Amino acid sequence: MKKLIDMIAEELMQAFEKNGYEGKYGMVTLSNRPDLCQYQCNGALAAAKLYKKAPVMIASEIVESVKDSRTFDKIEAIMPGFINITLTPAYIADYLNEMSHADQYGCEKTKNPKTIILDYGGPNIAKPLHVGHLRSAVIGESIKRISRYLGYKVIGDVHLGDWGLQMGLIITELKKRKPDLVYFDENYTGEYSREAPFTISELEEIYPAANEYSKTHPEYKEEAKNATYLLQNGNRGYAALWNHILNISVTDLKKNYDKLNISFDLWKKESDAQAYIPDMIAYLKENNYTRISEGALVVDVKEDTDTKEIPPCMILKSDGATLYNTTDLATMVERRKLFDPDAITYIVDKRQELYFETVFRCAKKTKLLDEKVRLTFLGFGTMNGKDGKPFKTREGGVMRLEDLIQSINDAVYDKIMENRQMSEEEARSIAGKVGLAALKYGDLSNQASKDYIFDMDRFISFEGNTGPYILYTIVRIKSILMKYRELAGKEPINTGRILPSDIPGEVSLMLEVSKFNEVIEFSFKENAPHKICQYIYDIANAFNRFYHENKIIAQEDKLKQQSWISLITLIQGILETCIDLLGFEAPDRM
Repeated sequence: MKKLIDMIAEELMQAFEKNGYEGKYGMVTLSNRPDLCQYQCNGALAAAKLYKKAPVMIASEIVESVKDSRTFDKIEAIMPGFINITLTPAYIADYLNEMSHADQYGCEKTKNPKTIILDYGGPNIAKPLHVGHLRSAVIGESIKRISRYLGYKVIGDVHLGDWGLQMGLIITELKKRKPDLVYFDENYTGEYSREAPFTISELEEIYPAANEYSKTHPEYKEEAKNATYLLQNGNRGYAALWNHILNISVTDLKKNYDKLNISFDLWKKESDAQAYIPDMIAYLKENNYTRISEGALVVDVKEDTDTKEIPPCMILKSDGATLYNTTDLATMVERRKLFDPDAITYIVDKRQELYFETVFRCAKKTKLLDEKVRLTFLGFGTMNGKDGKPFKTREGGVMRLEDLIQSINDAVYDKIMENRQMSEEEARSIAGKVGLAALKYGDLSNQASKDYIFDMDRFISFEGNTGPYILYTIVRIKSILMKYRELAGKEPINTGRILPSDIPGEVSLMLEVSKFNEVIEFSFKENAPHKICQYIYDIANAFNRFYHENKIIAQEDKLKQQSWISLITLIQGILETCIDLLGFEAPDRM
């Protein structure tokens, strides 16, 4: 289904061509003066320079050509050459009726469903999720859902950190605490237990203790480095411990991601790429892509056109050890072999932009990836406290993500119980949905690259540009439709068409709704969930104004009432679709 704004533009483009001008000048935008008109075309101003005519003369010709069209209720040329456009109520109503009956409300799936890998989440095993993991997961999940809605094959990969020094530190600390464990007996040849010799709580305490101890005990750190080396080179006991760490961590991670309504198709790990590294390094050397710099193996990626310093991409350290660069490049090789993707998008802290630019350039220069593969770095800003600094607990530490979720749910629960009488079980269920909406919408309503302030009081408010306000609007629509069903008895709820309207508030609401497919497509192209947030906030505002100005259930004109019921049924469907794309859902009441 064509976008409404494109349909208007097509008509004006034809008018420009009919009058001897290039059709491109018929492009249409939303009006920047909604008090005067709904849409505007500024093409006559640009055409005037080429055709050496006064802009208003060109605009007047175009207006004369379309004055009898059923599309335009009012179209006029305004000095110095703007074309102001107001659509007929019938044209708007027809478009919404078509949306109501179209698959996905007229938002068409792509005819070229490419394969996209989304690399998001990125936690390290043996460490709990904290607030720093929130944005990658929330943004990535939404982009995955938007992309799939448009028909793309999307593979979401959590890409776990499981192969670095933290593994050696954990093993070394375990050996220090429990030296008699069979995993440290080099002569042991039997089977290892399926049960881990530690719990997730112990594991989460072991790593920070080991990391802190290593900072002041160099011999301990060297032992951890050696343990890492032994693990990566096949030490049997260490590999068994690593598997225990992995299994316990992934189980806990999945539990916490479930609380955020976030899931991954792949639980791939850094270690999965290790098998590809030897052949990749041999290939890079054989094809003369590498050179030695101070003992390290590097690939130069700087280009003559660069205006900033771009460092080489290091493949091996001077001691022969691999780096994140090595693992990330090998992961690209693995992904090419397993999935042959058309695009890979990394959703990572924006402070890593230079690192990813270096790795991307290396992958393309060395032909580890085909030129056709589009690599995208989507860098996000930080979630800050009210002091403008990265969000911390009251004690100054990094807050665990599950604690943040619980604190929001508790605050919403308290607010619900202040205003409504319901069972604790129902209130807790509602608080979970509203709390998740508050958290996700509070994040996603900001442009991804921007830092934002985490303000719980504002995020859980039922007023303003918040998740709870959007849910409250949906619940209000559900309540109206339920009352209508009760009054209508067994009659179908959506028996009428959306009728043309001359009520300003209703027209504004209808025009907001009509932007659906335009917003979804733009959000996909720009990796911009915040555009969907803005869209549903605008709809919610327009609906609530309309609701307060018109008595839907008490309306005596049954045709008008059925039209309104059809309209708000459409709005409910669109709002619920949009919040699903953002990764949360609405309760039946609040």
